[in-house]
Amino acid sequence: MTTCSLTFPPQINLASLPTPMQPLRRLSKKLGVELYIKRDDLTGAALSGNKIRKLEFVLADALAQKSDTVITCGGAHSNHCRATAIAAAMLGLKCRLLLRTPDPSNPPPAEGNILLDRMAGAEIVWITADDYKKRDELMAHEAAALQESGRKPYTIPEGASTALGALGYVRATEELVNDITNTMGGAHQPCTVISAAGSGGTSAGLILGAKIFDMNVRIVSINVCDDHDYFIREIGTICENAIADYHLDIDFDRYRDIEIIDGYVGRGYTLSQPEELMLLKEVAQTEGIFLDPVYTGKAFYGMVEELKRDPKCFGERIIFIHTGGIFGLFQMADELEPHL
Repeated sequence: MTTCSLTFPPQINLASLPTPMQPLRRLSKKLGVELYIKRDDLTGAALSGNKIRKLEFVLADALAQKSDTVITCGGAHSNHCRATAIAAAMLGLKCRLLLRTPDPSNPPPAEGNILLDRMAGAEIVWITADDYKKRDELMAHEAAALQESGRKPYTIPEGASTALGALGYVRATEELVNDITNTMGGAHQPCTVISAAGSGGTSAGLILGAKIFDMNVRIVSINVCDDHDYFIREIGTICENAIADYHLDIDFDRYRDIEIIDGYVGRGYTLSQPEELMLLKEVAQTEGIFLDPVYTGKAFYGMVEELKRDPKCFGERIIFIHTGGIFGLFQMADELEPHL
């Protein structure tokens, strides 16, 4: 079935895989499509979400390089940072997190992902949004300081969204081939795969995997921050690096193969609108599935709004990738409560 050969580099088995794909029967009836959800929120309990698929490859590389400390960055309630902190603890590694907050002298309370970061023993360095624009430089500075103290740091870019990390979602497409075969009657049944785009690695892996495994799928990303052009650049760079690094004989063009549906960032990254929160409640009450307000909630809202305008815009079958983030709900309790 593959269109090219790929020898995967070493990885560590940290996630509970494969994750199930489930039909959303009541929402399918309402929206007029066959709607399925790939439950990557079930990759683990504390390790819930898409980030751990990427970290299986990235942390294997850290161990191969004899590192004793990992450094990464994200927003205050970053799912990636939480997954990195917990996975590092599982592997006996130290973890240092650069977390973005408006006032580093008065950081957010220890709740949600921050609570789990601290319980896992992560060292937290609070930085401002302006500082975060220089995050790669700041992580390099932290790495240098650790080296001077005798430690062996390994730096993980935001979201583990690198060519190496994207292989986690190339591997996920292998599962999708089986999911489509078992639920839709054949591996080559046409469908649209939709996911949130936050740092680009998940989208890049899905695009590459769909080509490698010759899938008859359309890959759509709904951005939850930044804009269309930003993600064409970011996802395109990850894909092109992976093609070069792993000698993939596939035909890729960033302007043809990357499809971004822009316009659903709303109030901004991590900021929710009432209609988005109402949809979180509807999905929970209709299907018993909890989306998060930062990633899956915005992407699912964007998908629903597009379907309202044109029920045929994604074809007859849709697979929505649930990338986790349940711990982000807890910080939103005050905003959610009026809608309950």
